[in-house]
Amino acid sequence: MKYFFNDFIFDDRGSEIYQLVKKLFYINRSLTGDGNRETLKIIKKILPNLKIHEVKSGTKVFDWKIPLEWNISDAYIIDPLGKKIIDFKKNNLHVVGYSKKINKTISYEELIKKIYYKKDMPSAIPYVVSYYNSDWGFCMSYSQFKNLKKGKYKVFIDSKISKGSMTYAELLIKGKSNKEILLSSYICHPSMANNELSGPCLLTFLAKKILQIKKRNFSYRIVFHPENIGAINYIHSNLKILKKNIIGGYVISCVGDNKDFSFIPSKYGNTISDDIAKYVLGQKSKKFKQYSFNEAGSDERRYCAPGVDLPIASVLRTKYGSFKEYHTSLDNLKFVSKQGFSGSYEVYLNIIKMFENNFKLKIKTICEPQLSKRNLYPKVSSWPDKAGYSKLKALMSMINYADGKNTILDICKITGDSFNSLLMAAMILKKNKLISIKND
Repeated sequence: MKYFFNDFIFDDRGSEIYQLVKKLFYINRSLTGDGNRETLKIIKKILPNLKIHEVKSGTKVFDWKIPLEWNISDAYIIDPLGKKIIDFKKNNLHVVGYSKKINKTISYEELIKKIYYKKDMPSAIPYVVSYYNSDWGFCMSYSQFKNLKKGKYKVFIDSKISKGSMTYAELLIKGKSNKEILLSSYICHPSMANNELSGPCLLTFLAKKILQIKKRNFSYRIVFHPENIGAINYIHSNLKILKKNIIGGYVISCVGDNKDFSFIPSKYGNTISDDIAKYVLGQKSKKFKQYSFNEAGSDERRYCAPGVDLPIASVLRTKYGSFKEYHTSLDNLKFVSKQGFSGSYEVYLNIIKMFENNFKLKIKTICEPQLSKRNLYPKVSSWPDKAGYSKLKALMSMINYADGKNTILDICKITGDSFNSLLMAAMILKKNKLISIKND
């Protein structure tokens, strides 16, 4: 049975989300490894029913294979004077992701071929990976690079690349219906606050809030996995049920800064996920930026890929790749804020509220129902009575367009009434047995 739900009271979780980001920030994560497991174990303390899975290296998933597992315990560079100038333990971005083991002394000329930096951002350490190519390297700021002197350098990386597994986690929150909303985020980047941790940390508290809803119309599929290969694996393992049950959803990423919102639509931009996201963002701010699907670079691309074709979009603050701090050490704890998380959390709660209530509705009477005998119309009416009409507007809009063909969001677009005002009108009409929710 479908029912209206209107007691989803906003509780500001911005501070708690930020604290979780701080707790996870220094953990070294990648496509695989112990850092991912540690991250998910901490999230599981907040979401006890979270199921953590392992997928063996070499497992074929569509056109891909699960990579070998990578773990690293230490890495450094010692300069010709015996000074340690790079230390993985101080900043895990100093090492190229998936670097193989190395312990040797090399010349300055050899070293600089293995150093990555950003000349246009002299104080930033770049984030560089070599997932599927056996290699090694270090990252440093350009300011530090310029100060390197000729001579012999000791380079040391204590890492292990071996058969192991890739770790991911999921939580299915059941509702009255088997139809599901997919909420996904990724856990594969090391110490970056917005591009990496803002998504899974906000999703953690969003899932906690959804669990508190006493009556859920829909089920919610919460997923944490490495970007790209993690999504491909998850789709491969669950394709049949995803295509059967998913009615909408979002990849949650880059939601921690306090700048304007942005939106990446599903492949054709014509799903309920697109409509709801654009409406909620439009109510929050008229300044939100909409990108095309061709500008998608995260897992919304995999969930919308040919043969998968799920209605998945993404609501972000500043889009990945469009802020200068992206994939550098400057995407740090100062770049995100409690206020940024608070606003993003509120937007996603409003999205969930709309999903829970956006039904097709039908007035039960033939012709217009008499409202006055139900105390829904002024007992004394005079024209013009703008104040009285204003109170009735949403109610009349609902009566006019609740013909079994339109959802509440459809009626919003037609009449200009807010979703909340139409929802309240629908609840009043339902209480008076004048409206029914159409079961598709």
